[in-house]
Amino acid sequence: MEARRINVSSFKAGWTDRLNIVFRVDSSIQIGLGHLMRCIAFADELKRKGCTVTFICRALEGNLIESVEHKVIVLEKNDDFQSDDLYLNWLGASQGQDAEQTIKVMPKMTDLLVVDSYALGQYWHQKLRAHTKKILVIDDLADRHFDCDILLNQNLGVEEKVYKGRVPRDCKLLLGCNYALLRPEFSETRAKALEKRRYNSEIENVLVSLGGCDIDNVTYDILQQLDSKFNIVVVLGKTSPNIKMIKAYAKNKNIEVIVDANNMSELMLNADIAIGAGGSTSWERCCLGLPTLLYVLADNQRDAAERLEDLGAVIIIDNLKTALQLIIENSDYQNIMSKNAQSICDGLGCKRVGSYVV
Repeated sequence: MEARRINVSSFKAGWTDRLNIVFRVDSSIQIGLGHLMRCIAFADELKRKGCTVTFICRALEGNLIESVEHKVIVLEKNDDFQSDDLYLNWLGASQGQDAEQTIKVMPKMTDLLVVDSYALGQYWHQKLRAHTKKILVIDDLADRHFDCDILLNQNLGVEEKVYKGRVPRDCKLLLGCNYALLRPEFSETRAKALEKRRYNSEIENVLVSLGGCDIDNVTYDILQQLDSKFNIVVVLGKTSPNIKMIKAYAKNKNIEVIVDANNMSELMLNADIAIGAGGSTSWERCCLGLPTLLYVLADNQRDAAERLEDLGAVIIIDNLKTALQLIIENSDYQNIMSKNAQSICDGLGCKRVGSYVV
């Protein structure tokens, strides 16, 4: 089937007042929760604009489907599927299988299909072309070909040239942290957080958050290295396999463990520094000017992490105690990191991306 091309300048022309928007995105122990959470943030913005939103998610191990407060259609997990492709294994289906299952359940009149999956590329997009007016792809890797009308890559320093020859010529590229899909609580808390950072000089409150799953239990190693003089808040997702272990270690110590926090902006506001992983949470921390000691837990986080370090917003961890000591012994370092971080992301990405579709 020949792909249908639409000029993005007329993106809204002829659309109904109440747009029907479908998200195809998954979460699991392997995939993590970041893809789903940024799609939820964007979906919430679209709903505020009057759109009808539907999620299509596969029931993978460790998913967080129940956190979606929009209509959700669940694709069954295929335990027998095996592939040499890492991301297809995470998906639990071939591109063809997933396309057929998605087409079968998606609303008949779909105005926009938002796709956030490293496993789904041009072949899948072309299968779906006849079933949606437009396709928006959320990507981080620039490692495959796409057939979409809009492509969003919210990562720091990404350039148009990495998508040359990978997207249609008339595809609209939304690139960089100005388009980071954050919940509105971050932009709403930003002014208060930046004002507070101006006067921070001591490190007393430490936020430890290694993502929703932290299957390698890096959190436990970190806690063993932190001085008891700190007030420590640990945030874990409920799909983490190490919750009991972390809670047992924290008992009778100056460590608070929060599972499935619903106030991350407040927790980041109260922290003097964060110890965290790469990924979407990086842009939340930058929005609030939170200095970060960063662990790179996946290869696809490396480029963005190194760019953040080059800009002086984070320190990539080789030795946690050495990194902490560097900040503690240099009183201005904390404020410098905060100023560098806050210049990277303002938290208004959902509104900017939303302006292209509504």
